[in-house]
Amino acid sequence: MDDRAVWMLVLVFLIGAVLIYFVWKKVGNKKIVNSIIPSTEQIQAVLTAHVGFFNRLSKDQQEVFISRVAYFLRTTKISPEKGVSITDEHRVLVAASATIPLFHFHNWSYENLDEVLIYPGTFNEKYNTAEEKRNILGMVGDGAMHRKMILSLPALLAGFSKNSDGNTAIHEFVHLIDKADGEVDGIPEYLIPKELIQPWLEEMHQTISAIRRDKSDIRDYAATNPAEFLAVVSEYFFQKPKLLKEDHPELYELLDEIYSDKMDAEAS
Repeated sequence: MDDRAVWMLVLVFLIGAVLIYFVWKKVGNKKIVNSIIPSTEQIQAVLTAHVGFFNRLSKDQQEVFISRVAYFLRTTKISPEKGVSITDEHRVLVAASATIPLFHFHNWSYENLDEVLIYPGTFNEKYNTAEEKRNILGMVGDGAMHRKMILSLPALLAGFSKNSDGNTAIHEFVHLIDKADGEVDGIPEYLIPKELIQPWLEEMHQTISAIRRDKSDIRDYAATNPAEFLAVVSEYFFQKPKLLKEDHPELYELLDEIYSDKMDAEAS
């Protein structure tokens, strides 16, 4: 190995160390539960192949995104359940789903989550995967399942397919963000500026009314309640931002305000 190659390796190592320090300093200090995770190269390969949000970022932003994914993988258990088999690619996609909604918030992490459970398919409210009447693709746990999330593996993968209309994993992580203030009500108080709450409520109620009158292309499930509205339109915002901006410019602008850390941007 020549001197140039050695220096390149040293440079890569230093950049990696700086990014890891940045994440631990800015994002949080959760306990490491996984000492062995996929390499930076493996994480990048999965993100490049499957995650549109990642591919729309600049090179510098991609490096930060990778470090945030690695942080999630180190500090959150991702466990197979009910006989399902999962791979490192699946784990990276879970971590990417967690990273996307909070990417622009350098001082926020999932302090209310310890473990993501991966199921082989749909399940019911009693976590049963064998009964006929089961249609749940993902769930933020409560009670005995507090600090846990459940995701269906087929739903996780479908969310990152090229023709996907939604993303179950992002949906559930948005619920978790919404839950952080103690109430799952469609108003993520830790993210949304106070002056934006009333405009958000007005736009939300107008859009829910339009959905119920069959006057909107946003899927019907968004009209279930305010919490589901936030989760569904957030999927739309992260999956198909250009289309949302074209079809629903007011809603797009509000979501852009909610998910962009303006204070952090001004300080940097």
